Amino acid sequence: QVQLVESGGGVVQAGGSLRLSCRISGDVFKIGSMGWFRQAPGNIRESVATFSTVGTALYADSAKGRFTISRDSAKNTLYLQMNNLRPDDTATYYCNAVGSWPGIDGVNFWGEGALVTVSS
Repeated sequence: QVQLVESGGGVVQAGGSLRLSCRISGDVFKIGSMGWFRQAPGNIRESVATFSTVGTALYADSAKGRFTISRDSAKNTLYLQMNNLRPDDTATYYCNAVGSWPGIDGVNFWGEGALVTVSS
């Protein structure tokens, strides 16, 4: 099993910055890919930034040039630095990890979410 705990959400004015953190614990060596998703009210959950199984950072078009995903393996922590935030970035942000166990691939784990509100 894998546990994910996000922190760093809050309220910020448009143009401001926030950094989200995701502390990962449990069977961390079973994790293949990890990343950040978000869900705004009335919308489906969408990918924001992820690390592929080979460590490549992938970004949604809306995040390119403004958001940066990073990780500290020693701390088992995933980060999302968000700059130049816009009101349409307002959403609950979820940390995601995908793990594999013998006979079972692609098991998704989610954190409880961190609310980010960007005021205009």
